[in-house]
Amino acid sequence: MTRFARVSTLILLAIPTACIAQTGMMSAMGRGRGMGMMSRSRVRHRYVMQHGLAPRYAGKSNPLVSTPALVNQGRKLFNTNCAACHGASGAGDGVAGKNLDPPPSDLRGIGRTRMATDGYLYWTIAEGGAPVNSAMPAFKNTLKRSEIWKLILFLRTL
Repeated sequence: MTRFARVSTLILLAIPTACIAQTGMMSAMGRGRGMGMMSRSRVRHRYVMQHGLAPRYAGKSNPLVSTPALVNQGRKLFNTNCAACHGASGAGDGVAGKNLDPPPSDLRGIGRTRMATDGYLYWTIAEGGAPVNSAMPAFKNTLKRSEIWKLILFLRTL
């Protein structure tokens, strides 16, 4: 990405935030459920635009072929490791996430966004919320690589 494209993208990302702040709505929208997936996704997106993905994640591509069996295994991993905060359908409405600030992301449709490359999703799951100051745990030492890839297969079906 050229420097001009990067700067243009950052400016476009900043405009909605500046408009909300000027109307006095930032405190109302920035903390609660009102921004859901958009707030966390925007923060992660901005982080990656500013810092890039570490080379060990940037070029990753899922070695697993999506099959119903592997997607189902990913669903089970999601239910065990993610649904408590992100909710059974991935809407960010899980019981354990109700009091988190920022709230868990709404993951529905995240796998079909341009930003959600295999490397980006792997980084998000492996590193958790530390890079963007959220409570999401890092799973790089909890889940096997193949399990993270299965989770990604499942996320792409939400």
